[in-house]
Amino acid sequence: MNDGSYAVAKDGERNMVHADQSHDPVLSGAGATPPTGDDAQASVAARLVAARLALGLTTAEVARRTRVTLRHIEALEAGDYSVMPGRPYAIGFAKAYARAVGLDDVSIADAVRSELQGSAPRPEPRVLNQFEVGDPAKTPSRLVGWLALLLVGAILAMGGIFWRSYYAPAVSLPSLVQAPEQPAVAAPKQADPAPRPASAQPPANGPVVFTALEEGIWVKFYDGQGKQLMQKQLAKGESYTVPGDAVGPRLWTGRPDALAITIAGQSIPRLDEAEKILKDVPIDAASLRARLAAPTSAPASGTTATVH
Repeated sequence: MNDGSYAVAKDGERNMVHADQSHDPVLSGAGATPPTGDDAQASVAARLVAARLALGLTTAEVARRTRVTLRHIEALEAGDYSVMPGRPYAIGFAKAYARAVGLDDVSIADAVRSELQGSAPRPEPRVLNQFEVGDPAKTPSRLVGWLALLLVGAILAMGGIFWRSYYAPAVSLPSLVQAPEQPAVAAPKQADPAPRPASAQPPANGPVVFTALEEGIWVKFYDGQGKQLMQKQLAKGESYTVPGDAVGPRLWTGRPDALAITIAGQSIPRLDEAEKILKDVPIDAASLRARLAAPTSAPASGTTATVH
């Protein structure tokens, strides 16, 4: 900070007026001389103002010469560094001001650093909390000690269980000495199995069921009068039971080789082993039983057409 206050002259310039006017003359105009002695070295602000007044310059002219804003020039003359953007700006503005008014910019920069150092707040002392073994307030209680001991015991027990489960062998290792081979005992000769009886004939009556052995098997079931009983594409494993009250039921399909047939739950051979069109094939239990009794070389009853 400087030693005096500001007063506005009639010509609009800001001049430094010393607080103790009974001893120092008022500096004004171009012919004023800068203060000498200890007052000239009291602060950077006083030295800059005295040099500017000695040259008869206004603050606006100093701002134009230094290209520093008028607000910051006035802050330097007031010794108020709080309005500066930062410490480097305050030092740089002061050096530019000193060069503009003919002062040594290096000494001015050093003086500004000293003033900034003196005005900076001191850092708060750092408090170190050191642990003292004999301090009862910082010694863990007995409960905390027991809890820590129990926790360590639990960790050790879990580690033992884990070790036995994953690393300890569950059974004894096999012996490395090869045991002597025992002579093989001849197995008693089994009697030849009895010959299987010939497949029994399917019952004359019973529900007739058709089951698709592949996907998308088209079938059409109808009676002797041409009335449709069912027509669709059977999925693999899907079955259809011929109604027991149907009169002369018949079948029309192009995949007789993919239809399994059962009568009263007993399987019978398929209508054909090849892919062909069969139409008007009787599928009641008696007709199917008659097909089984017929010679294999006999043509299948119903209209047939080979698929090319």
